Amino acid sequence: MRLTDYLTWVYRAVNAQKRRTLLTIFGFSVGISAVILLNAIGESLRQYILQEFTQFGSHIVAVMPGKTETFGVGGLLNTVRPMTLDDAISLERLPAAKYVVPVVMGTAQVKWYQRGRYTDVAGITSPALNAWQLTLAQGKFLPADDILTPRDLAVLGHTLKQELFANNNAIGEKIHVGSHSFRVIGVLKPKGEFMGVNLDDMVYIPTAKALRLFNRNSVMEIDIFYHENIATEKFSQQISKLLISRHNSEDFTLITQDDMLKSLDKILRFVKYAAAGLGVISLLVGAVGIITILTITVTERSQEIGLLRALGFSSAHIRYFFLGEAIVISLTSGILGYIISMALLFIAQLFMPTMPIVFEPFVLMLTLIISVIIGALAGWKPASKAAKLEPVLALRAE
Repeated sequence: MRLTDYLTWVYRAVNAQKRRTLLTIFGFSVGISAVILLNAIGESLRQYILQEFTQFGSHIVAVMPGKTETFGVGGLLNTVRPMTLDDAISLERLPAAKYVVPVVMGTAQVKWYQRGRYTDVAGITSPALNAWQLTLAQGKFLPADDILTPRDLAVLGHTLKQELFANNNAIGEKIHVGSHSFRVIGVLKPKGEFMGVNLDDMVYIPTAKALRLFNRNSVMEIDIFYHENIATEKFSQQISKLLISRHNSEDFTLITQDDMLKSLDKILRFVKYAAAGLGVISLLVGAVGIITILTITVTERSQEIGLLRALGFSSAHIRYFFLGEAIVISLTSGILGYIISMALLFIAQLFMPTMPIVFEPFVLMLTLIISVIIGALAGWKPASKAAKLEPVLALRAE
């Protein structure tokens, strides 16, 4: 039998029951598009979160006060000792350190005359401008004062400036942050959010002033940005050695950006694959539809099968005919599912332009291959049933 004759027969068989075939194709394509969409959403979410964590760079070590230690069986002791500004000054002397930013965060009321609102307050130092990749819209950033005795100066985020001053000039004005007075020397350009924290709706003051404002004796963390040519492990060892010599014990915790990103990436990949796995369930449901439609087709076309067998077609020919129908249906469903997925992803990009929409061509090819395999497996049983029909009995069927 020629290939063209075989393809013509399969086309006519699939086209014979248009409505039934279209419903089957649509049902299976929904499963395929679900796999593609869920994988794309999972990968896009992974890329977005990783970008959020690396928007300040990837060569960062955060030093946190306190160390969780284990004693005996099941005994935990959490030691929390102050991490001071003197520690930050010592860390600045490390040759590999590029920027050192001691950080204190809190919430306070910020007022200018009768206008005021509660918002986030960030206690930082002058290197934060470059370390956090902030950009000035007006004025200057916090100057490089003595870290222990800085002046009462403040820089406003873009949103906070608009809320307090609207179109008025903020530079040189005095504001109240909690019970302390600060002079505004700069306004930042819009920066956006970082892990749910709006960097634009924030006031930036010197770390020493934030410690007094929130009545703290320890900074929340010290962010150390180091040069790219330094190995993370080597630099972490240098930090540990310095702080242990100062504190006489390891009463701190180091968190490297590399370790955090690796752990986060593992979690996000698991979520991505789990989401794609849910889509595979839809594929299996679509496979049931193919089995059902071909089983009904075999019953309805018993006389046709009997006639083909009487004309000399073997059982293998009959099996290949029905397998061909299953593969055509599944392949068409795969192409339709791909078109649906691309359309939905394009619409999502229009409504969420900041979210990276990541589409992996490998996933498309894999999904199409899987759809064909599932279609072939789904069509095998009905095809085998058709191939086993006795010619005489099939011709007598009504």
